[in-house]
Amino acid sequence: MTLQDDLAAGEATLAQMLLQYRVERFYVEEAALLDRHHYEKWIELFTDDTHYFMPIRRTVPRRELHKEFTKPGEMAFFDDDKATLDARVRKLATGTAWAEDPPSRTRHLITNIRIVEDDGAELVAESHFLLYRTRLKSEENQWIGRREDTLRRHENSFRIARRHIFLDQTILLSQNLSNFF
Repeated sequence: MTLQDDLAAGEATLAQMLLQYRVERFYVEEAALLDRHHYEKWIELFTDDTHYFMPIRRTVPRRELHKEFTKPGEMAFFDDDKATLDARVRKLATGTAWAEDPPSRTRHLITNIRIVEDDGAELVAESHFLLYRTRLKSEENQWIGRREDTLRRHENSFRIARRHIFLDQTILLSQNLSNFF
């Protein structure tokens, strides 16, 4: 290996590290917007053609793991486009969303961020999350799972073109699903 090869390999590694850092910063900023109830700014992180999907998880035998999660078009907790997400955000802003008045206190923890694909215009990133919510005086919930996002490059950042959310739980004990993942 020549010095030129070493330099080229180093530059490629630095570019990968910078991209990883930028994706991680994007997720940290997104979580901060959600935890601070800045939903109007959060919705701007999505493309107009976005798909926000959280399938229902079922317990199935190992030979049927391909049926573990419902598919788009089947029953799901969320199967939203940008207009639906925007309507949910606007409803929260009215103060008439009983499930969020008074508002929940949330903490979004995002970890294990991996860039799986990158075609130059879009990239696919996987992450794990823990969403902790406390509401009223005694309501406390946690959701744990994995997200698969398609991030579209936009100016010096990204926009979420697709988010699929896969919960680890099969039974949800919460009173509602009024939060964003």
